Amino acid sequence: MHIVIAPDKFKGSLTAPEAASAIQRGVRLACPEATIDLAPMADGGEGTVDALVIATGGSYQSVRVRGPLGGPVEAQFGLLGDGRTAVMEMASASGLALLPAGERDPFQTTTRGTGELLRAILDLGVRHVVVGIGGSATNEGGAGFAQALGYRLLDAGGAELLPGGGALDQLVEIDASQCDARLGALTIDVACDVDNPLCGTRGATAVFGPQKFALGRLPTAEDLAKLDANLGHLARIIERDLGPKVAELPGAGAAGGLGAGLVAFAGGRLRPGIEIVIEAVGLQNRLRGADLCITGEGALDGSSAGGKTPVGVARHCRLAGVPCLALAGKIGDGAAALEGQGIDAYFSICPGPISLDAAIDQAGPLLSATAEQAVRLFMAARRQS
Repeated sequence: MHIVIAPDKFKGSLTAPEAASAIQRGVRLACPEATIDLAPMADGGEGTVDALVIATGGSYQSVRVRGPLGGPVEAQFGLLGDGRTAVMEMASASGLALLPAGERDPFQTTTRGTGELLRAILDLGVRHVVVGIGGSATNEGGAGFAQALGYRLLDAGGAELLPGGGALDQLVEIDASQCDARLGALTIDVACDVDNPLCGTRGATAVFGPQKFALGRLPTAEDLAKLDANLGHLARIIERDLGPKVAELPGAGAAGGLGAGLVAFAGGRLRPGIEIVIEAVGLQNRLRGADLCITGEGALDGSSAGGKTPVGVARHCRLAGVPCLALAGKIGDGAAALEGQGIDAYFSICPGPISLDAAIDQAGPLLSATAEQAVRLFMAARRQS
């Protein structure tokens, strides 16, 4: 038996490498003689740096940048094994997890640190960058990112725009004359796990904005309308001064509109994050000759078909003719439809009624136990065929 183990993280409990190791322990109990290939995955959100660095034998570096509210944070990026490609996550510099729950405020938070992180990568001479853009604390369309790279975002008095999504309605001009010239030679692949446009009912503010406010501070309809209108204003100024039309671009609304900002200010290409990771880790080659692939993540439901790791892996398994099993902490509505996407069977790791805290605390052992039973069932079916 040759088994490829390619899960994403189980958010809040296990990183993708930890999940892969837990699955491996269960597989070993069911089939001690199996050869196992661990391929931790990601879909553009948190864990993308780890997945690519581990898969390519790369290395990590860190740099001090400005966090979402301007204070210093240590942000990490990876250099891949080829020495020519870097991978970074906006969450490392501008992520929601960097702020105490009581300090979250999309009217004030900025992506400036993400731009500073990219600038540090450019200083190393790297000319290809993969950017994961999940988990943002921001809702300002990459305005701070642009300012960190030398763009001048000016108000009616010729002053630089203040940070945050609340100031965008004051923007009257984008001056690109002093932007970092190295951007012209840079290729940026933006790893998205959503296809939301910048504005409107499916846009950055409507879908993701409410979670970016302080704990106990429910945003009003006026708050959300203001932030959405401000992003629309930014899109119009971008089109007028720089050219790109980003308002309706699928994925532009990711990370509070940073998807749009990466396209407009750095020439980024928005791509499904899982496909970028699959290419980088060489999953298609690793599936050749495999008897089984096991994938998974924290939740599996109808939305998983929209770019999440298990379905991305399963589709490549189908192309390779390899059976694919998916393990998840929660099986939600619409999961049955995923069987048409290449997932041959899926299993919840929860043994019965269990609290969320208990499931998170016991995620490793539960994942191992479920992997063991899933592989035992797979082997029994093979013996009968």
